[in-house]
This record gives sequence, structure tokens and C-alpha cells, in this order.
Amino acid sequence: MKVIRMPDYAGMSRQAANIISAQIIMKADSVIGLATGSTPIGVYRQLVDWYKKGDLDFSAVRTVNLDEYCGLAPVDPQSYAYFMREHLFSGINIRPENVHLPNGLEADAKKECARYNRLLEELGFIDLQLLGIGHNGHIGFNEPGHAFALETHRVALTESTLKANSRLFPDTADMPRYAYSMGIKSIMQAKRILVIVSGEDKAEIVRAAFRGEVSPEVPASVLQLHPSVTLVGDGAALSKL
Repeated sequence: MKVIRMPDYAGMSRQAANIISAQIIMKADSVIGLATGSTPIGVYRQLVDWYKKGDLDFSAVRTVNLDEYCGLAPVDPQSYAYFMREHLFSGINIRPENVHLPNGLEADAKKECARYNRLLEELGFIDLQLLGIGHNGHIGFNEPGHAFALETHRVALTESTLKANSRLFPDTADMPRYAYSMGIKSIMQAKRILVIVSGEDKAEIVRAAFRGEVSPEVPASVLQLHPSVTLVGDGAALSKL
């Protein structure tokens, strides 16, 4: 695993964007796995800026998102489809047919998980997967448990994840309790993985994930077994490594 320590969030975002842009320049039709949450916003902002300057072309890029909330339409401001449009897709020249997320409105979990698994197989291996890490060690919505979920699955969100998400939902009664998530197997099949972390509040889980035992109780710890992982973080987040 390669660890890149940057002084702050801005530096972390720029470095991660550099890695993604290099992948796209080297392979124009790359399959890029994308993440949501507050951490990658700076990365996406930088990619949009470089596109607008003429440094990047996304016209052949294919993307697959890690997850989506169950029950939220793509137009819902709290959906990950909306998030991706707001922070990345609307600012670049990616083709709509090349953008892929789980369908949160599909009530039949078996059907939707099978569809997304087929999609991933058709696209081939992900060239570069971007990941953040939750405070409980989740990657995507692969939550702590007794076993690693291998393929796309419908997951009940843990209390710690619900608590972290509550700031985004004015009425917590409307907050989704389930999500569709890409599985650990699909993530681990990516050719390269880029993990980004920021802030002192992530320092302990980063230590547990990358210096602790590999265990489904800390889902991100499985990344220790991947042959090509780059961890980019600010000094605070990496302070306990």
C-alpha cells in the first residue's frame, strides 16, 4: 500500500484528483468507481476545474457508483444520483449513458442486485475505484458484520451510519434505513483502489483499517489484501498510522 500524506484537505483533494486524471489520460475509456459523502467533494471540484480548463476529457469515461439509498428518486436532493450530478456530472462532458448507479426506487432487492452485478460484469473490471471510509470502517455501505458481503446487496444501515447521516435530513423520520451497495468482491476486483481520508476524527478508524486485523468488523481492513491501494490523507487523518 502506498501512503501519501498531504498537509490539508485541499492538498489531499488535489493529489487524489491528480491520480484520477492520470488514469483518464492514460486510458480514455476507463471505468471509474465513484464514492459520495463530504470527503470527495473537493476531488470532484478539482476534476471539474481541470475539465473546464481543457485538461481532461470525460466523453469516453464510464462510471459506476458504490451505492444508493433505497426509496429515494434520482431527483431527490438527498439521493446519491443528485449528489453526483451536483458535484461532478453536470460540470463535465460525461455521456449520460455512461453513468451508472443502483436504482434506489427498485423495491425488488433481488432483481436490482442482480441487475447491478450484471452491469459490473459487462463493464469489466473497474480500472480505478475511489473510496472514502466511514467512522465505523464501512466502504460503500458495506457495514461492519460477521462476514464480508461479496456482491451487490441491500443493507440495513447501522445506528452509527444513521447518526452520521441525520445532519442531512431535516426530518429524521424521512431518512432512509436501507441502501443498495456494491459488494466487497466487486470493490476488490478493481485494478487500482484510491482511498481518501481527511480530519482527526478519521484517525482511529484509519489505524484500525490499515494497521489492525483484517476483519469484517472493520470492512475497510480488507483493503490490506489488495495489491494496488493508494491512501491519500491529510496529516490529521493519518496521524495514528
